[in-house]
Amino acid sequence: MDAKAFIKALNNIVVEKNISKELVFEAMELALTSAYKKNFNALTNVKVNINAETGEIKVFSYKTVVDVVENADIEISLKDAKSSDIVKEAGDLVLEEVTPKDFGRVAASTAKQVIMQKIREAERNSIVEEFKGKENELVVGIVAREDSNNYYIDLGRAHGILSKEEIIPGEIIVMGANIKAYISKLDVNAKGILILLSRKHYGFLKRLLESEIPELQEGIVLLYTVAREAGDRSKVSVYSETRQVDAVGACIGSKGDRINRIIKELNGERIDVIKYDKEPSVFIANALSPAKNLKVIVGDSKGNEALVIADGENLSLAIGKKGQNVRLAARLTRYRIDVKSKEEAGKMGIVFRGE
Repeated sequence: MDAKAFIKALNNIVVEKNISKELVFEAMELALTSAYKKNFNALTNVKVNINAETGEIKVFSYKTVVDVVENADIEISLKDAKSSDIVKEAGDLVLEEVTPKDFGRVAASTAKQVIMQKIREAERNSIVEEFKGKENELVVGIVAREDSNNYYIDLGRAHGILSKEEIIPGEIIVMGANIKAYISKLDVNAKGILILLSRKHYGFLKRLLESEIPELQEGIVLLYTVAREAGDRSKVSVYSETRQVDAVGACIGSKGDRINRIIKELNGERIDVIKYDKEPSVFIANALSPAKNLKVIVGDSKGNEALVIADGENLSLAIGKKGQNVRLAARLTRYRIDVKSKEEAGKMGIVFRGE
């Protein structure tokens, strides 16, 4: 390839890959300088110049103009420098072309390596720019491959890692299938970008709700908190600042169609949609659904503690199987909740009157 054809090809590459032409030339000149020193001359005082218009490559040795010469290999006296056509001052450089006849072969090989390196760097930087703002967001990809610990998800220009510990318990991941996942962590490093994915994270449920429910996207309904035990049960609290809007109903949808789509994506995970209330006692009572007729006593606001008294079957409903209901309610409300029977409450001097 001649010089002009090389420059034309280089111009096409920098446009296509969105690479800085100046940076490519700078890198090529440095690389060619190193190649010259390695293949032709041990001198350190050489530099390569590439004409950006013609592609012509020249190698120059240079000496620094000084008042007193201490090293004749790299310095020239001001007196000797002034004998040239161009009068020099101390600190300037005197150049002499030393381009070898067969330097073109080395230049072509070196230029190719530099350009490929810059293309890889540009593509890496572009991928980083595309994904770096997507942490805590929902993405859709294709299950590309797996090993003993992870699934690797093709996200287009990058691959995400979905650990087998981060899938929903009981779900089956199919090779080649489309899959939704939550970006739980992004790590940008010298090699590129590490994208860690999750389907167990509570943020996955949060983003699914936002993607399925227009009122959440529009801000008509607001999502307050999410508590999740992936693969089994979750609770979400929602509210609206518009009284006419039924926040819970909007999330459930007509005949449960909206929430059922999310449940299907979560491999059958149960979802309780709870109405948030600014009054802690009301919010806690709502969070302990399906239990009803609860007496909630909220302690010191700094301690975030609450005592809940339940009667009959509502006691077991409030606690839930293996304590799951009260555990999720505590996460949802951010209160430490202690559930007692009316008999236990009576011993504490608290009277319970169920409705």
